Amino acid sequence: MPLKENTRVLVTAAGSGIGRVIAETFHQHGARVHICDIDQKLIDDTASALSGVTGTLCDVSVPEQVARLFEDVTTQLGGLDVLVNNAGIAGPTELVENLEIDDWNRTLAVNLSGQFYCARLAIPMIREAGGGSIINLASIAGRKGYPFRTPYAASKWGVVGLTKSLSRELGAAKIRVNAILPGIVEGPRIERVFEARAKTEGRTRDEIQREFLAQTSMGEFISPQSVANTALFLASEEGQQMSGQTLNVDGDQHVLG
Repeated sequence: MPLKENTRVLVTAAGSGIGRVIAETFHQHGARVHICDIDQKLIDDTASALSGVTGTLCDVSVPEQVARLFEDVTTQLGGLDVLVNNAGIAGPTELVENLEIDDWNRTLAVNLSGQFYCARLAIPMIREAGGGSIINLASIAGRKGYPFRTPYAASKWGVVGLTKSLSRELGAAKIRVNAILPGIVEGPRIERVFEARAKTEGRTRDEIQREFLAQTSMGEFISPQSVANTALFLASEEGQQMSGQTLNVDGDQHVLG
């Protein structure tokens, strides 16, 4: 999937997991990539593995740190064509009446406000570039109710609303805005979710995994590479007329939780 020559890409939370694979995929296709993460070692490891990739230590829920991130993007890339809003946390697994208010606020601050903070600074840069792409990572939980994971689901529904609104606002500027809704992505994060759910319900981790995978038609985990390939498509010439879309990458997940 061809990208515009010297496409400049920012991927948030790209030191590990889905973000790291997204950064690798854009790098492999000739993009100039800047990343951020909350762990400097992960930034250094990614930059060492991917020649030319630069990075900034940043918590996207803190506006001052996001402002510094975009100063670095300007310095390192000289502009921006693509923003991949990947940063997110799982949040607590708990009954609503037992949730801590701080946990609720933290989940929305990272998953939803962080995407807004990045988008508001990316948009003028992408507009100056003549257009481009904003890709927001939501979740299948942004389309379905998710028992015991209310803060996470609420934040991801918010991401879908943000995406749809921005796509209408920015279409005339040739800025495409889409959301990717992954399902059960293999990796450490879903393992933590399984463990927390098992503890909350008094069941085994393996029981929880079997139940989750049975909720999909394909009965298998989603690979981070599948999510990265979708992001690449949305930023490529092939995806240049797609905007305002929510793309499920979930193995046909018909229920959640």
